[in-house]
Amino acid sequence: MLDQETLLRGDTTLPELLRMHALERGNEIALREKIHGIWRGRTWADYWNDARRVALGLLRLGLQRGDRVIIAAEGVPQWFYADLGAQMVGVEVVGIYPTNPWPEVQYIAGHCQAKIAITGDQEQTDKVLDAMANGSGLPNLQHIFCVDMKGLRRYAPGRPDSFERLMALGDELAVEDPDALRRLDASIDSLIPDTVNILVYTSGTTGPPKGAMITHRNIIYGAYAYGAARKMLGERFESVCYLPLCHLAERTYSTVLHLVAGGCVNFAESVDTVATNIREIAPTFFLGVPRIWEKLQQGFEFRMKDSGPIQRWVYRTGMKRGRVLSDRRAAQGRLVALHDRLEFACWYLLLFRNMQRHMGLNRTHARMCGGASVSPETLRFFDIIGLPVGQGYGLTEAGGLAFVQVPGRPFIAGSCGPAMPGAQWKLGEDGEIFIRSPGVFKGYLFDDKGTADILSQDGWLASGDIVELRGADEIAVVDRKKAIIITSGGKNIAPSEIENALKDSGYVREAIVVGEGRKFLGGLIQIDFDSVGRWAAERDLQYTTFKSLTQLPEVQELIQGIVDQVNSRFARVENIRKFVLLEKELDHDDGELTATQKVRRGLINKKFARELELIYGDSAKGAQQREGQPA
Repeated sequence: MLDQETLLRGDTTLPELLRMHALERGNEIALREKIHGIWRGRTWADYWNDARRVALGLLRLGLQRGDRVIIAAEGVPQWFYADLGAQMVGVEVVGIYPTNPWPEVQYIAGHCQAKIAITGDQEQTDKVLDAMANGSGLPNLQHIFCVDMKGLRRYAPGRPDSFERLMALGDELAVEDPDALRRLDASIDSLIPDTVNILVYTSGTTGPPKGAMITHRNIIYGAYAYGAARKMLGERFESVCYLPLCHLAERTYSTVLHLVAGGCVNFAESVDTVATNIREIAPTFFLGVPRIWEKLQQGFEFRMKDSGPIQRWVYRTGMKRGRVLSDRRAAQGRLVALHDRLEFACWYLLLFRNMQRHMGLNRTHARMCGGASVSPETLRFFDIIGLPVGQGYGLTEAGGLAFVQVPGRPFIAGSCGPAMPGAQWKLGEDGEIFIRSPGVFKGYLFDDKGTADILSQDGWLASGDIVELRGADEIAVVDRKKAIIITSGGKNIAPSEIENALKDSGYVREAIVVGEGRKFLGGLIQIDFDSVGRWAAERDLQYTTFKSLTQLPEVQELIQGIVDQVNSRFARVENIRKFVLLEKELDHDDGELTATQKVRRGLINKKFARELELIYGDSAKGAQQREGQPA
């Protein structure tokens, strides 16, 4: 077993970690997926052997160190085999979001000059084929291997081929060349921690995606430092993989933390079944994006509305008392007074334990919210019931994580916690945070200027994020530097805090604050179709579509009340004076959201020109326009 200092410095590689587990715990279950309703496991030895088969298959196809493969698939064990197998021979892996349309697939695969594509199913294969057939095509791409060949049997022979065929090529090489496995081991031994092993393409909120070159050291440091900070190492590690593995967060906490800590990764059947799969698995660690945490909270709250009067009274009383205990825990880092601990124990037995079990989170030692900021009220909900959700701060270019909340410290609202061991930081004059750590990436692929703009020669990374100091050594993110709104009056306003306040309401799914160069702030608001639809049904309000629901006067008044309430919490210059309800849900396919579900702010003026006209143009044209509080 590698020592702690080696892992904290990232002085190893992912294939070396996999080989270590295969030798030390080869018969233990490492991966588990549900097949025909039954959870079936694969051991560490299986994981190692199948990854080696992929590695040999790539060698048989002539790939060399420094070549690249793309993987476009949902989370399945084959993703892991392809990822680690490619890295064994020094081939760099580029993940592609399953939601990316073919033009984005073409851009990423073409930009990185990928030679092999590994796809999950017919849908992902069709995108690659469309990317090859249209425009400039993909001249470097030589082969496509698909995991699930359903619907593909009648395609042209060899285009695509099956993933099993890729592994069979590896088997053939092992038979033909008895020295192949020895040379593969030598290849693993020759890898160095500062070798680029993966490329992560940024979400591109303000321009084309950039290929961030991540090394073994970058990603191992981030995973180990997080596990150590959260006191997870040495404990049983059991997680549920359901987010796209091309996202650095899921890659870090499923693939890499798994290789650091051991244990087992369970693959959810789909995003729609995550809640059910969590209850079946009862993981010890759970990573959730804000929407997942919000859905878990809303689902339970809506369920309580349908329960009996006694259950509702117990729930309201327990949550009220739990909030008081949560405040005391936040002040000290734990409940100090004996009577507080006894009261929490009583509410745990009476209410909170059942809530935790219902969500499937009763065994979790650590819970993490990643991908974006989450509503403070959502965080408070889980803290009240004894499931505090940790937040952190990081970015792809810093290996995913640089700051993280740790247990046992007084809670500071809005904080991302202290810096992880090994990470240095400083603030610029405008509040931008600069980071230097073993997690800082090597630069952007084929983009020396972009690299120089963000990474100094002495290793300091310009994050592009404005932060505030909280306490002695913790930070809170204000907003992206490029997202700061400067009104015509010269006021600098960070929109994310206002947007998150609006999204505290279960009736608001997305909020975009606008006002660059304007006299006042406006808002583009997307309702939560499920919760607002349920609200409308309870009042016998008739609607047929998302658009017709937004046009109901009662819904307009509902959202107006939320805007008024939020306005009362901010300075008058930060008030939203007019808003428009979006008539459709924001969608990645329509170019409004990135693959990580972030709003493409660079396209706001173009995509929402009509809505902006309703806010800032002739008020007679705006049937949906509403006045908020005066500025």
